[in-house]
Amino acid sequence: YSVSLVGPAPWGFRLQGGKDFNMPLSISRLNEGGKAARAQVGIGDVVLTIDGISTDGMTHLEAQNKIKACTGNLNMTLQR
Repeated sequence: YSVSLVGPAPWGFRLQGGKDFNMPLSISRLNEGGKAARAQVGIGDVVLTIDGISTDGMTHLEAQNKIKACTGNLNMTLQR
């Protein structure tokens, strides 16, 4: 499923995993009442794309930087 969070940050979620951890990038925490929680994002959901760019092979830091670079809307494709 796809979500579009209206910017600017904070987006209200924390990531875990990445290529450097040999784990898929996923949502590890949601801030209560945050933008991600209001968009029905779930803890444990796997992040497949960030602004149309596949997270396959992305390190944790690369993903964080991609998300930080989003000043307008943050578009992500997630898998429950």
